Amino acid sequence: MKKRSSKIIIFFAVAVIFTGCKSTVDNSLTIKNIAAASVIVNFRGSTITVAAGATSVIKEIPKGTYSYATTYQVPSGTASSSAQGDVTGDVVIKAGTRILILFSSTFDTSSGGYVLYATISNSDDQATGTVVGP
Repeated sequence: MKKRSSKIIIFFAVAVIFTGCKSTVDNSLTIKNIAAASVIVNFRGSTITVAAGATSVIKEIPKGTYSYATTYQVPSGTASSSAQGDVTGDVVIKAGTRILILFSSTFDTSSGGYVLYATISNSDDQATGTVVGP
């Protein structure tokens, strides 16, 4: 009986160890481009080209802080262009982090100016412990 209970304990211990270990990381970076032209994001030593109206998802990113930078195409007939917002910066990846970089654009037909906008959000708790009030 004692030998049997030892085997059961060992079996459950092994089962708990193997079910508790994940072989993949749930971290991801999503690049959604609703701008009028393609964007190219330089992230972790690679370029990710996202066409207008498309989305690209990078999964299983290890924990850490990573820099990114954006290059963009402009529509034909554009006289000038500029970029605003989170077109460059750092992202902090923790356990289970999901990050979204959203690109949009405007085009002023009178001046021929194209403006690319970028905003970033993530799934991590943004609370700093400080309550900001009116």
